[in-house]
Amino acid sequence: MKNSKRKAGRHIGLQAVSLCISTTMVLILLGLVVASVLTARNLSTYVRENMSVNVVLDDTVSQNDGQRLMTLLQTRPYARQVRYISQDEALAIMTQELGANPVEFAGVNPFQAEIEIRLAADYANSDSLLRVAQALKTDSMVTDVYYAQEEIEAADHTLNYVNLVLLALSVLLIFICYTLISNSVQLGIYARRFTIHTMKLVGARWTFIRRPFLMRSIVIGLISSLLACIVLAVIAYTLSKHQSSLGLLIGWPELAITFAAVFVAGFAIVTFCTLLSVNRFLRMTAGELYVV
Repeated sequence: MKNSKRKAGRHIGLQAVSLCISTTMVLILLGLVVASVLTARNLSTYVRENMSVNVVLDDTVSQNDGQRLMTLLQTRPYARQVRYISQDEALAIMTQELGANPVEFAGVNPFQAEIEIRLAADYANSDSLLRVAQALKTDSMVTDVYYAQEEIEAADHTLNYVNLVLLALSVLLIFICYTLISNSVQLGIYARRFTIHTMKLVGARWTFIRRPFLMRSIVIGLISSLLACIVLAVIAYTLSKHQSSLGLLIGWPELAITFAAVFVAGFAIVTFCTLLSVNRFLRMTAGELYVV
């Protein structure tokens, strides 16, 4: 009798370990997807915030007037960062880029003063930029407004495509995660279906029968979530150590959201699947237990 109890205990223990391992692997996959989505969002923001609009000022505009206009533009919602570039500064920049001084060929400084506007991420798209450019051109001090329209449209299209692919991938993987965890949980409870039926026959209430299964699932879900977070933290540390620029895209806030998502998924999915599986066997008759 003792040997049979030991074997049953070992069997249940192995099932719990197996469920914990499989759940951990699934949660690691889910965490990687969440981290990828957050990284893609930050990459999109980073790319958009590095787009700029250049406002060319009239030759008659003094430096003081140009700086006053710059101060005014800093209050606009589409402006994240504004910089005034004088004629001399523009000449120095182009001389460095061309490797020669254009004044030597033209005889005069051919460049006009400009105001460079680094855009807020929400305004870095074709439609918003068109409205911003039209509004800027109404100022009498402005002669022209230009920006890399083709590059912005290409970036806008690419980022939207990447977001759509990641969204579809996230939905698919969440479904896969649920299916894999559900199957693992059902296999563990299936082995104890006759124990559930025996408890039901002796008059145990359904809530009493469910309780040990739910408590076991909660513990397994929390342990699996903790292990998954440890693995994800090691992966993030290793990647950031070998690729320092990754720290610009995913930091502690993103990792905190990823860990929270893993813990919520580990707790919710395992508990929900356990509840469904136990209820299924509770509703079955003795004859049905032999044919499932």
